[in-house]
Amino acid sequence: MKSLNIKSTIQKALNQLGVKPINFGTSTGSIAFGNGEIIKSFSPVDGELIGAVSSTTKDDYEKVLDAAQIAFKSWRLKPAPQRGEIVRQFGDKLRELKQPLGELVSYEMGKSLQEGLGEVQEMIDICDFAVGLSRQLHGLTMHSERPGHRMYEQYHPLGIVGIISAFNFPVAVWAWNTALAWVCGDVCIWKASEKAPLCSIACQNIITQVLKENDLPEGISNIINGDYKVGEFMTTDKRIPLISATGSTRMGKIVGKTVGERLGKSLLELGGNNAIIVTPDADLKMTIIGAVFGAVGTAGQRCTSTRRLIIHESMYNKVKEALVKAYKQLRIGNPLDENNHVGPLIDKDAVKMYENALQKAVKEGGNQIVSGGVLSGKGYESGCYVMPAIVEAENYYEIVQHETFAPILYLLKYSGSVENAIEIQNGVNQGLSSAIMTNNLREAEQFLSHAGSDCGIANVNIGTSGAEIGGAFGGEKETGGGRESGSDAWKIYMRRQTNTINYTTNLPLAQGIKFDLE
Repeated sequence: MKSLNIKSTIQKALNQLGVKPINFGTSTGSIAFGNGEIIKSFSPVDGELIGAVSSTTKDDYEKVLDAAQIAFKSWRLKPAPQRGEIVRQFGDKLRELKQPLGELVSYEMGKSLQEGLGEVQEMIDICDFAVGLSRQLHGLTMHSERPGHRMYEQYHPLGIVGIISAFNFPVAVWAWNTALAWVCGDVCIWKASEKAPLCSIACQNIITQVLKENDLPEGISNIINGDYKVGEFMTTDKRIPLISATGSTRMGKIVGKTVGERLGKSLLELGGNNAIIVTPDADLKMTIIGAVFGAVGTAGQRCTSTRRLIIHESMYNKVKEALVKAYKQLRIGNPLDENNHVGPLIDKDAVKMYENALQKAVKEGGNQIVSGGVLSGKGYESGCYVMPAIVEAENYYEIVQHETFAPILYLLKYSGSVENAIEIQNGVNQGLSSAIMTNNLREAEQFLSHAGSDCGIANVNIGTSGAEIGGAFGGEKETGGGRESGSDAWKIYMRRQTNTINYTTNLPLAQGIKFDLE
């Protein structure tokens, strides 16, 4: 797609998604989803103003909450397979609108069009998963110690689920939560990132259409707009039993503390400082592909992005040379042009963090073997495009211990056995994603053992970035411990209840306790 076609293409996409009015490059044209301050959405692709939304006031929020509470009373009574049918229809709408929604994700957030389309595909996949799940919300049956008693366990809807999502996956993470929450009988309130508000409105328009077509209350799915102060409406609200929050570790600590103080439940998906271990038995070609995509995909703005490459000393120079060669082939520019590999960072604040991290890495002794920097000139007018950088470093550098949401890859050297590499990999506060490149079965099994990777995700001969929806997604330590998407992640959206039924004429007590009355 040529840059000259961006405006017309995005305008067409917005019209298909029902997001209007939009006036490119002007301050007019807002979408009234609240009565608060106006939030303007600028594209990092070209710096253009896409549109604006109204933020949510406290009065607006109370109206949204009332609608959600009313909707929950009827939604929870629908049989789970019928709720699954609504999710199926939502998935079908996403199939119809995959192209325009993927284009909007790419333009508003800055990721490549292929990644934007892939994000919508994740939404479709989780809908398919949830539809099947709607017939498998199983409990357990247990033998009672008392004669004539039956004991079992079942799950019930929680109520309202509050969702706080980040800019880097402006639609998929919401779908991970809502698709499961809906089939579980919950209703949702979503506060999307104020850096990509139009994506959330597009999604809300799609599900609203499905709800209307089925004569269901719109309060089953709700959005609120604004910054962290709007998010606090939910985190402090006792009427919302679960808050699912995706973002930085700093944000997660605040959310976890706030929700915990009111004894609510929180599902936290926070920062990652992900590493790939490269052993002497690694396949070099696979290693380079996995490392480069992991480091530069989404311009390094994935929570699963590869930050550290831990390379055995015998392979170090070979891997380094191959990486430098691969980075020379990277094409940086308009992410809607499928010839490009890397798009922009989300905004100029992110660019500043990128610059500060590189300066600190060099100050601590790091050596830039692929120099970074901010790009300027034709095609880079937004000021958000940067060069992906590679820095030779040591794991003890302070900057290496932190997550920088940018395309900076640190090369670390290890010697001896794979246990030494695992120790380096685990020696950070985050614990999201990890990988090892090896054709040695023993090394692979050590990496996956109790004494191996301490991350929630551990891959062999696959990079750190990207995950299928069938497995539970999440991490340990400062990543928050939450699990979303597949496996049995659905259970956090429900409350567990143990039931015991006495079908005799006697009332025996547990543990053989005697309590007789005449």
